[in-house]
Amino acid sequence: QVQLVESGGGLVQAGGSLRLSCAASGRTWSTYAVAWFRQAPGKERESVAAIRWSGGVTYYADSAKGRFTISKDNSKDTVYLQMNKLKPEDTAVYYCAVDSSYRATLEQAIATMRIRNYWGQGTQVTVSS
Repeated sequence: QVQLVESGGGLVQAGGSLRLSCAASGRTWSTYAVAWFRQAPGKERESVAAIRWSGGVTYYADSAKGRFTISKDNSKDTVYLQMNKLKPEDTAVYYCAVDSSYRATLEQAIATMRIRNYWGQGTQVTVSS
């Protein structure tokens, strides 16, 4: 089992930047992929970005492409989400999740994470106009 702790959220004006962190602990050696999700008030939880634990392969939702970057610090077992040019519609609680089974694609891993409903504590991101 992998434990996840999100941090780095806060209040920022539109156009600003934030870097979120997802610290993983436990059986990280069994992890296949890590993904960021977000849930805005009154909306379903949606995927934002994902990365294969071994690195190199990434996924971005259309809303994140060109603005967000997911990366991993292997020495700290931490996954980051650098968010630039933030928009009010980015306001949400951001969560990270993991998939411990091999998947053909990150998209399949993301679908599995969503179904399992296993998340970290979440970190609030609020973007003002």
